Amino acid sequence: MGRVNVLADALKTISNAERTGKREVIVRPSSDIIIKFLKVMQENGYIQEFSKIEDHRSGKLVVKLNGRLNKCRAMSPRYNLKVTNLETWVANLLPSKNLV
Repeated sequence: MGRVNVLADALKTISNAERTGKREVIVRPSSDIIIKFLKVMQENGYIQEFSKIEDHRSGKLVVKLNGRLNKCRAMSPRYNLKVTNLETWVANLLPSKNLV
């Protein structure tokens, strides 16, 4: 039985490694969506860097952690949406920000 959501599995692996205090974690299998998500995490300072290891199967990613990550999960199911509807989806799915 194959994995249903590789992004959710990768984020859970990263979150578990961060919680246990590890400085580096290996995520497998590698996919384009995971690489794009890791680039966003790196740009925002949640991880240091990552590199791809090609093992002639599905590949592996080595992610260097910096201790800034509290919780990281994928929303499931992933919805296809248009940019024009993004604000509506954000309001419906994400927790509210109490600015009191």
